[in-house]
Amino acid sequence: MLSYRHAFHAGNHADVLKHLVLVQLTRYLGRKDKAFWYIDSHAGAGSYALESAQAAKLAEYRQGIARLWGRKELPPAVADYVDLVRRINPGGGLKVYPGSPDFALWTMRAQDRMRLFELHSRDVLRLREHFASVGARVLVDHSDGFAGLKALLPPPCRRALVLIDPAYEEKHDYQRVIHALRDCLQRFPGGTYLLWYPQLTRLEAHDLPPRLKRLPASNWLHVALRVRTPDVDGFGMHGSGLFVINPPWTLQGTLQELMPWLVAVLGSDEGAGFTLESQAA
Repeated sequence: MLSYRHAFHAGNHADVLKHLVLVQLTRYLGRKDKAFWYIDSHAGAGSYALESAQAAKLAEYRQGIARLWGRKELPPAVADYVDLVRRINPGGGLKVYPGSPDFALWTMRAQDRMRLFELHSRDVLRLREHFASVGARVLVDHSDGFAGLKALLPPPCRRALVLIDPAYEEKHDYQRVIHALRDCLQRFPGGTYLLWYPQLTRLEAHDLPPRLKRLPASNWLHVALRVRTPDVDGFGMHGSGLFVINPPWTLQGTLQELMPWLVAVLGSDEGAGFTLESQAA
């Protein structure tokens, strides 16, 4: 599990989808004056240099954020997201890609708080350095995020967005996300939960969305972006999905307009497409 480094995949199509939705969620939570917490179970290293040896090895960002970078007349939600990426690239070139905590911090208010978990020993040091100047608003914990969630829920302010996006390198991660979300819903049923998962040919990935729908949550939204036809040899990630529990009422309408555009821009063959479904109490 600890061999995974997000630097190899930073800014890819999965990050585009995940961070577009993350920004929509934090923007919506910020509409009310009352504070909220952002909790990240697998926070990573903070930011990622796209010219580093890790990012350049696969250069996945070229099929993700790079396809949006030079475009004009972006859909409003995409423009908001790309403008935030530009914030960490003041020179105008695409050199650095921000991690999920950056997108959260940049869209939060002074009264909001962040709690970040990261288990990788090198990444947690970079994460702490990345947020060293922010102060007490951001706390970084070198521990297993699945276990750490139990101590934080419910938060004192009774409002929170929880992001869960493990590496899924090991099969038991698929079971752990189900257990984690079930436990979160027992402790804090009113929270907003954002779960990311990869679209792979392996059975565990295929079976995850139906299992998520059986969780004790009456309000959920499921969105997935497939960028290519799965390889016949089963190698690689051909898309990714997000399962949102207690989503804002605005999210489905935004994604209905956005997903066909993302398929057209990020898709690489005729197998590209999307899924968008929801359930409301």
